[in-house]
This record gives sequence, structure tokens and C-alpha cells, in this order.
Amino acid sequence: MSSPYELVLGEELEGLHPRLRAYFAAIPPGHHGRGAGVFDRVGTPRRWLWPLLWLLQHGGVLFPGWHRDVPFVVVNRPSVTAGGLPSVAAVRRFRFTEGERAMIDSIEAVDGGRPGLVDHLGRPRLIEARLEAGVVDGALHMRSTAVALHLARLRVPVPTAIAPRVALIERFDDGTDSQHVSVELSAPLLGRLYEYSGSFHYEIRSGVGEQ
Repeated sequence: MSSPYELVLGEELEGLHPRLRAYFAAIPPGHHGRGAGVFDRVGTPRRWLWPLLWLLQHGGVLFPGWHRDVPFVVVNRPSVTAGGLPSVAAVRRFRFTEGERAMIDSIEAVDGGRPGLVDHLGRPRLIEARLEAGVVDGALHMRSTAVALHLARLRVPVPTAIAPRVALIERFDDGTDSQHVSVELSAPLLGRLYEYSGSFHYEIRSGVGEQ
């Protein structure tokens, strides 16, 4: 089965750096992907956001504070949606000086007329972001086009005018032989609300990996 990215990007996937093509390809059954590296920055210096982020950290979404040089490990596992489309479940473990925190998400291919990507964040799923993906100069660029909240059994779309916006760039640096990721969360009028950025090394391993 294809990966969500292969399904959505199609032939455009060939424009990615070869190492990124391997990263975004399907993970073989019985295997997992594992990456380890350091985020040079995580969070936000805007202290007024920290109480909200403190609540979100318990759901495995975002974390309060403004952190530098944070070691992390990411484990990706292949899965399939109820509709039979491919997905990848990821757990990112941030090793802050005050303790370890986990960010949990699952990115899925969806078929709403044309294939697209949806990222479900948190455990249980708390936030849903519809993503648009494309390849630019060998790197993967993704941005959110719609956001919804899951409150109990209710799915509540956030109006576009006030919805937070997610932008992600994933690239490979031949100079350091490492993969680099940067994610930025912003909002209309308020600007940047949250970010993380750093480099890591990634490989496919047998088994399910650490939970």
C-alpha cells in the first residue's frame, strides 16, 4: 500500500530529495521509522499563551515555554483508516530539562473529490487540520487549509477568518547529512503563536518501536 504522501503527491513525489522520498514512502509492514535529533527551538516566548499550552500538553498536542536545544525522538508507524486509506501515526518525544513530553498525531490520506491530507493531533484526537502539500526545490511544503476541533463527540470547524494556520517545511541538508523540519503555527492579526525547528537522522527498523 502507498503512503499518504505517495497517494496525494503522485508523480510530484519524484521532485523530492532522494532521502526525503525514502522518508515519505510507505513503511513496510512489521517495521517502523525512527528519527533522533535536536530541535534548536520549541514553543513560544509569548508567556500569555503558556496557560493554554499547559492544558494542551496533557493531550499530547503542544507544550508551554520557550525551549532551546531540545533532544527528541520520533517514531512513525504505518496504519490504515476505517475507509481503507493509508495513514502514519507518529509519536515525538521531547526531552525537556524538566522532563519528557510526547506530541502525538496521525496523518491520513482522505478522498474528498481529490486526494488530500488530514492531520489529527492529540490523544484522543483533539485537533484536525486539512493540509495542502507540494514540492519546492526538493523539499516538502505543507500548509493548513482548514482546522476543526473535536469536543467530545462534536466536530467543530473553526471559521477560516480566525483559524490558526500551520506551515511545515521538510528538507534534507546534504552538508550535514541530516533531515531538517520546521513547523510554524500562526493566527490572523496575532502572527506566530508556536514553532519548532531542528534536524535529525532517520532510519527504518524492524518491529513496532518504542511506544
